[in-house]
Amino acid sequence: MRPAMFVRRTVAVAVSLVLVGLFGPTGPAQAAGYALIQGSGSSWAANAVNQWVADVAAQDLKVVYTANGAAQGRKDYANVRTEFGITDSPYRGKDPTTGATDSSLGRSFAYLPVVSGGTSFPYHLEVNGKMHRSLRLSGETIAKIFTNQITNWNDPAVTRDNNGKQLPSIPIIPVVRADGAGVTNQFTTWMSDQFPTLWRGCNGGTNAPTDYFPLNCGKSSGPQKAQTGSDGVMNYIKSGGANGSIAMEEYSYPLLANYPVARMLNKAGFYVLPTQYNVAVALTKAKINTDKGSPDYLTQDLDNVYVNADRRTYPLSSYVYAIIPTAKSDRRMTKAKSQSLADFLYHSICQGQRGIGPIGYSPLPINLVQAGFEQIGKLTTFGATMKDRNVSTCNNPTFIKGKPNQNYLAQIAPNPPACARAGNPPCENNEDAVIANPTSDGKAPAASGPKAPSGSGGSGGSGGPKANGGPKANGAPPAGGGPSAAAPSAGSAPPNDLGVVTSDTAVAAGDVAVVPTTLSSDARSGPGPLLTALVVALFVGVVAAPAAVVTLAGRSTRGRR
Repeated sequence: MRPAMFVRRTVAVAVSLVLVGLFGPTGPAQAAGYALIQGSGSSWAANAVNQWVADVAAQDLKVVYTANGAAQGRKDYANVRTEFGITDSPYRGKDPTTGATDSSLGRSFAYLPVVSGGTSFPYHLEVNGKMHRSLRLSGETIAKIFTNQITNWNDPAVTRDNNGKQLPSIPIIPVVRADGAGVTNQFTTWMSDQFPTLWRGCNGGTNAPTDYFPLNCGKSSGPQKAQTGSDGVMNYIKSGGANGSIAMEEYSYPLLANYPVARMLNKAGFYVLPTQYNVAVALTKAKINTDKGSPDYLTQDLDNVYVNADRRTYPLSSYVYAIIPTAKSDRRMTKAKSQSLADFLYHSICQGQRGIGPIGYSPLPINLVQAGFEQIGKLTTFGATMKDRNVSTCNNPTFIKGKPNQNYLAQIAPNPPACARAGNPPCENNEDAVIANPTSDGKAPAASGPKAPSGSGGSGGSGGPKANGGPKANGAPPAGGGPSAAAPSAGSAPPNDLGVVTSDTAVAAGDVAVVPTTLSSDARSGPGPLLTALVVALFVGVVAAPAAVVTLAGRSTRGRR
């Protein structure tokens, strides 16, 4: 055997052994026998879902997702056009506002949460030729804007929210969804709970939530604009003629578009953004349906989220759900499709949760991940296997090794800065927009000065006090209000029956803490530096070493001639 060939073969064997040691003998694609699956629904969740679709494509797992709105996604699933749906709300029989049919039409189904996030309020407001980026709004002001009770940016209520700073006289243009949307359901659910009188006046006397926002709130004409899809809403907000506009949309869209969102007043008297941390804190107060015999098992009741008294809370936080089939008679399902759906959903609620915080969502807590495993397990009816699908293999940032029942993301959530407190001048330069990934070493981040994450572009948004009894926009809460700044001791916050940590205790000293953007070695996904070293070794072993051997062999041959 020639020396060069011997070296190449030796290096190839060595590299194969290293790769097997790093990644295992085969990926799931080789073992699973996948088939293409299709889903549709929520555009609120689409940026997260599309990221997961791209992730699993590397495993030859093909998923097609159409973000056509939650209402249409439920219809597509009911009419057996898809293998799964994504929805912000469960089937309700019929929409209480429009009377449109809203049922599964007899097709079996189960819900499982896949992502959480905050419904934000992106806006386009130019003052003296520059984009305004520090807008603060109370829940009542937001409710009155979208019900046409406040129509100009110089309104006294807006001025109070912004610590007495009056904005120019610019007409407000509310932008809503033209299609049946989960974001509309999230917003109107909050309205019906917190501001029922305003909502009934807008909704023809009906207080029930809806996926279809009433055109101009009962008026024959008005400044309201209706756009189809989340992208349609953001495209309008970004357009040159949209000065004065404000919309409701999942935080991911304005964040990725580098557009500001309103900081929203919460029950503790702080104007906050819908960061992954503030959403995680807010949702510790969510009530989850725990009746496994109910068709609405795992769906959410957010009444306590809206009034969560933790100063870090973003009140308009919520979950989004996948709808999956469960009956063996389902005519769209095959063994290969069930395996595709099982593995896609496993990735979504586990490893896939690591990448969604920086793009405007918030990872799921462990209780909902564990319940999700149970729901995914129903796909074994069609032949899917669930080997090694448990918490020990689930790389989700809300729980860390050795402390599976603690909501780590909520525990390390930083307190808002002093500028976020009602009665203080508004935050400037994005100083309260902490969007970094959490560490996973079990330690809280050290307190430090505020820092804007790269690429965040000054986006913001958030909450609203309860209709009666919430804090006034022009007054700071009592001294010492909100959570303690002391770090909780291990196990000091007992989980409820679903494992959600309900402590309102902050872990950072003072009013400001910034989570570092650099992950510890345990938190990095993939081999990181080890992979880099391997690539160098491959180059040396496969290219440089054989070439050197050939050269030496040539010299040796010439020497013998």
